[in-house]
Amino acid sequence: MSVDNAYKVKWGILSTGWIAHQFATDLAHASNGTAYAVGSRTQASADEFAKNHGIPVAYATYEDLVSDPEVDAIYIGTPHPFHKDNVLLALRAGKAVLCEKPFTVNSSELEEIVAYAREQKLFLMEAMWSRYIPANVKVREWLSSGRIGDVRLVKADLGFRSDWNPEGRLLNPALGGGALLDVGIYPISFASMVFGPHPETISSTVHIGDTGVDEHFSLLLSYGDGKSASLNGGIRLKMLEEAHVFGTEGHILVKGTLVNPRSAELYIGGELVETFEDDRTSIGYSFEAEDVGRCLQAGLTESPVMTLDESVAIMKLLDQVRGQWGLKYPGE
Repeated sequence: MSVDNAYKVKWGILSTGWIAHQFATDLAHASNGTAYAVGSRTQASADEFAKNHGIPVAYATYEDLVSDPEVDAIYIGTPHPFHKDNVLLALRAGKAVLCEKPFTVNSSELEEIVAYAREQKLFLMEAMWSRYIPANVKVREWLSSGRIGDVRLVKADLGFRSDWNPEGRLLNPALGGGALLDVGIYPISFASMVFGPHPETISSTVHIGDTGVDEHFSLLLSYGDGKSASLNGGIRLKMLEEAHVFGTEGHILVKGTLVNPRSAELYIGGELVETFEDDRTSIGYSFEAEDVGRCLQAGLTESPVMTLDESVAIMKLLDQVRGQWGLKYPGE
């Protein structure tokens, strides 16, 4: 793809579920991308989705979607256990791929698709949209400039109380349900953003619910040299949904929600010295879509913001945590 400031990536959206609706809605705010086509498992579902979002082309199968020569990139918003097959379908059609988090159910699946993408020199990225939210970008700026001194501790929580639906995505083991993959990946990714994805030790506790999935958990990650992260997540337990980063000279508070924060505060010596406020009207998915567009126009096959190596390392960490719990998904 040649570099052209007027060019917009033509997105194909694989799925018509809730998260796909969110992504399609926010593409209207992306400067370098547009929703061109959608694929579903039925024509009726695809047609309704296309009508709701003003998408020109609707396909009754995922195969037809990825085969469209006009589509530049595929966004995948299906449930976790289907990501591997959906990603490979799109990559084998020669498409760039942005896959919703968590990338896959486990690291062996992820390593397989990463190896294929690299072998074929195709763009692939995990849709960890929180990494691109302006408040988190500001946090990285504060950290890189040393505003709070040497960083020693991260505390991050994300939890909500979902309805009791054993067959639904959140509580069904067959759909990769549980807190760790759904919400836990956010505080874990936040800690990875601060300290990197390779803790020296991992300690954890978990509550396994009646359906056999993890309903809430706590992690303590140690990175050596006095650096640690205390992380909590839950799908049947409401939490504060904020993040704190503590350094030797001050601390940072990320407010609102860890997934899509709208503000961040910088404290030095206990005093508030700077506040970042985000008054955008978009949901926030447009930022990751724009990064894909920039990467494609620059001829990159990976994003320097959310690298494949980091995604693999985080998935291996999730595997280790589940190993401590003795938790496996069907088919593993």
